[in-house]
Amino acid sequence: MRYAYFPGCSAASTGISFTLSASYVAKRIGLELVEMPDWCCCGTSAALVTSRDLAHALPARSLALAEQAGLDLDVVTPCAGCFSSLKRTVHYARQSDKNRHRLEEIIELPYAATADVMSLLEVMARPEAMEPLAAAITKSLNGLRVASYYGCALVRPQEVTCFDDPEDPQSMDSLMELAGAEPVRWAFKTECCGASHQISEPHGARRLIARVFENAAANGAEAIAVACPLCMLNLDMREAGINESRAVPFDIPVFYFTELLGLAMGGSARRLGIDRHFWPTGKAVRKALAPPPEPSPDNHSTSELPQEVTVA
Repeated sequence: MRYAYFPGCSAASTGISFTLSASYVAKRIGLELVEMPDWCCCGTSAALVTSRDLAHALPARSLALAEQAGLDLDVVTPCAGCFSSLKRTVHYARQSDKNRHRLEEIIELPYAATADVMSLLEVMARPEAMEPLAAAITKSLNGLRVASYYGCALVRPQEVTCFDDPEDPQSMDSLMELAGAEPVRWAFKTECCGASHQISEPHGARRLIARVFENAAANGAEAIAVACPLCMLNLDMREAGINESRAVPFDIPVFYFTELLGLAMGGSARRLGIDRHFWPTGKAVRKALAPPPEPSPDNHSTSELPQEVTVA
């Protein structure tokens, strides 16, 4: 399994935990990620607001440079925003030669649009990755109830992203189940977190986050798994602020799906970047990694769990 890799601007900053955990998991399943040469910011939603030409040209430049370097591989990116931008550009370029030539004029590079673009979540949920993932898992997550939160950028628009299901996606749920977690059935899998409106329109955008937590809590979630650095930042960083106005506060930690896979593979919280989170994760991690109960003298299992669990 070998792919061209587009890290995205958040990879070494706000999304560092995603980078650390994705690298840990990738190495253990033989997933080779070859970083694209001289890649630049994908532009994400900001470029769309400024100029559609710019929104397509920024990803096209990086994709064209990969072609020029002979990196004849499909492209994978961990960030949902980057995935959306790159995928949208490939879709645009393939719609007509006129579109593709327009991009070539802007970026002043030849661009054939031959490489497909996939999210890291899609790649890890493929059958060829599921088998080595299963083999690499050494610790069950003990039925930790995880609400898989896909957000909006991975699944929409459907004709561009071609994700597994625009309303009820299953790829992350399958990975969580493989790791021994219990996927939660809930209604907010693909709702928006407010994205950058958390800065420009905080009053309305905070309500979007609160509703995600409300639905996850109502369906018994003990953790939320994400595949987007912006979703992660919005939920993880703002949970405490949202709790300030609640009589009953939420206590649902947010993880990258790769962090939970990494825990099931024996990775430490520090190595996976879990120690960098804003909201405390200890309770969920202890439950996920609690050793199986010792058999009682009469050969029946006890239901008690140890008070202290050391994360490997």
